[in-house]
Amino acid sequence: MTPPRRAKGIVLRGTGGVWQVRTETGETIPASLRGRLKQGEYDKLAVGDDVIVEQGAQDDAWSIVEILPRRSKLARRDPSGQPGGRVVAANIDQVVVVFAIAEPEPHVRMLDRFLVIAEGNDLPSRVVVNKIELAPGPTTLFREYERIGYPVHYTSVKRGDGLVELKNALRGRVSAFSGPSGVGKSSLLNAMFPGLNLRVGEISRSVMKGRHTTVGADLHPLPETGYVVDTPGLREVGVWGLDARELDRCFPEMRPLLEECRFGDCTHRVEPGCAVRAGVESGAVSRERYESYLKLRKELEEIGFEGSRGRGV
Repeated sequence: MTPPRRAKGIVLRGTGGVWQVRTETGETIPASLRGRLKQGEYDKLAVGDDVIVEQGAQDDAWSIVEILPRRSKLARRDPSGQPGGRVVAANIDQVVVVFAIAEPEPHVRMLDRFLVIAEGNDLPSRVVVNKIELAPGPTTLFREYERIGYPVHYTSVKRGDGLVELKNALRGRVSAFSGPSGVGKSSLLNAMFPGLNLRVGEISRSVMKGRHTTVGADLHPLPETGYVVDTPGLREVGVWGLDARELDRCFPEMRPLLEECRFGDCTHRVEPGCAVRAGVESGAVSRERYESYLKLRKELEEIGFEGSRGRGV
């Protein structure tokens, strides 16, 4: 009997229990989960997972027989506190947040939400400021993020500004793309990778597909090396299950100050001896970012209270 054919691949998408897997040879094949994996791992399989697939000797159908260990994940934490949570995408190397300098008008409070979720998942981020041809003058709105340490790319599809540098930052990596609708994510990717052929708006239209398919959106192979995946709902901080008590650690500029606060459980609102508030006064922490922290902390505390009350705690 001919031994079954085996291959290593990466999960691109899933619908109705059938997963599209791209093998190391570049072939994309449909595969279903083998029975034993359905019992323990079915809901845990996600876009970006590295898997082993095997072809049956009799019917030639492919099955996913092994889910390989992840190096990272973008996950919504379980509100009940159980480990694991719901994985949106696996093996992500970086989160790329795209905003436009205009049309639509950028809101940095929203940008802070995207960055906090990435920090909460221990993923590095970079910021893309697109449509800079629409800027009436020098762009200063995003300078604070450069000062904090986030890589910031200024791009224009029409003029070609910044495309080479951003393309190099995506090459060979799995990048989670996110940002508001209308900022030009698909157009930007098409301009850098002409063979990608994304429909304009495609990156923004992806939606959650249900409990028994991928929790994230499609993973798109880049024409050279690397992948991009859309991450819908990244702005909704509350549903990601972040702990309000850990929120300050999701602001990189605050982290060096936390050990200097007088109280270990400092909320950085009114407590005496708060190093974060002192940092705001000295300019080490921008007032705008501090206000984002306060708004997000209040939101997370309210969600946590309602969630606890709902569980009878």
